[in-house]
Amino acid sequence: MRKVVLFSALLIAGLIASQLLLPPSSGHGAGVHTAVRLLTTLCLGFIMIHVGLEFEVDKSRLRELGWDYFVAATAAAFPWVFSTLYFVFALHDRAEWGSLKMWEQMLLAGRFAAPTSAGILFSMLAAAGLAGTWLFQKARVLAIFDDLDTVLLMVPLQMMLIGLRWELGLVVLVMAALLWVGWRFLHQIKWPTTWPFVLGYALALVALTEGLYVWTGWLPGVMAIHVEILLPAFVLGCVLVQPHGAHSHDKEEGKEIAPPDASEQRASTIVSSVFMVLVGLSMPPIAGSLGGMSWGTLALHVLVVTLLGNLGKMFPVFCYRKDATLRERLALAIGMWPRGEVGAGVLVVSLGYGIAGAPIAVATLCLALNLVLTGAFIAWVKVLLAAPKAA
Repeated sequence: MRKVVLFSALLIAGLIASQLLLPPSSGHGAGVHTAVRLLTTLCLGFIMIHVGLEFEVDKSRLRELGWDYFVAATAAAFPWVFSTLYFVFALHDRAEWGSLKMWEQMLLAGRFAAPTSAGILFSMLAAAGLAGTWLFQKARVLAIFDDLDTVLLMVPLQMMLIGLRWELGLVVLVMAALLWVGWRFLHQIKWPTTWPFVLGYALALVALTEGLYVWTGWLPGVMAIHVEILLPAFVLGCVLVQPHGAHSHDKEEGKEIAPPDASEQRASTIVSSVFMVLVGLSMPPIAGSLGGMSWGTLALHVLVVTLLGNLGKMFPVFCYRKDATLRERLALAIGMWPRGEVGAGVLVVSLGYGIAGAPIAVATLCLALNLVLTGAFIAWVKVLLAAPKAA
């Protein structure tokens, strides 16, 4: 719970600080915002490598995996659709409803509501003593598939914003190759996975992706190719061998494992904390983007979008009827509510495409509110599982 409170406070602190920074258009302001963007990308790469390290699947059960991916994809799609529609119809004038560009921007901005925070969810469920339950094992797969679905959809959304260019086709091929590598060599490469090495891998990926962007931008007649770090970092984590017991949630009933490494947990918490501050610092001035909206109205929009996003996560209640009771399925759906790093990463990507205005302000504050409420979500899950089981 302390970690969630810390992340929420740091996100809000960064958001407040962002309102005091120089505008990006000024000389010094441009340098500050570039530094913030690069550091944010570095932290996001570190986090996504760890998400990949968490990814464990049984390749002999492809049919079950396919169903899990479908459930995760729908649980990610509904919050996205609900939030996008709300951004369009509640935060834009009727005259703008026919604007294709506006719809494209809101589809990307609304994607922030889709991904469940795998890292926060795993640590909170484990801290609640639920690591040996069916819910934990199922949530572990669904949350990572949820994040993966969000990452994969980023390319078609980018195509909508930029247009059909051969450079984006090349990005699609790179993504397909990365997915094949991740599946073919899942947890087979025995490179070191302690935090200094993971940070080094993230730094190398930032240099590679940013270097490709700068180099292609110099080529005449070529659109600068920007491969977002989300997928390369995730795939790298997938192919690395994860030492058993390195995470607190690896503890299962009746199974002895090595205790979690305190230094690794501390490093991960520090990087995630810095990331939350940087995400807040990346936000544009809120007051100037509200378009005359009062703070009370803004709070109402934040509450409604938060409710819509969580409502969209309820699809798992209607699944796995042969595997779990209604209470367990309800607990699974509520367990998918927490948001975190990947959702924040989508907001950062949205800002990179020049998306601003009230929807971004609402999305940022929704993320902060959801983080604050994560402890309550997990407590509700625990109450559901502790209650007498119902069919």
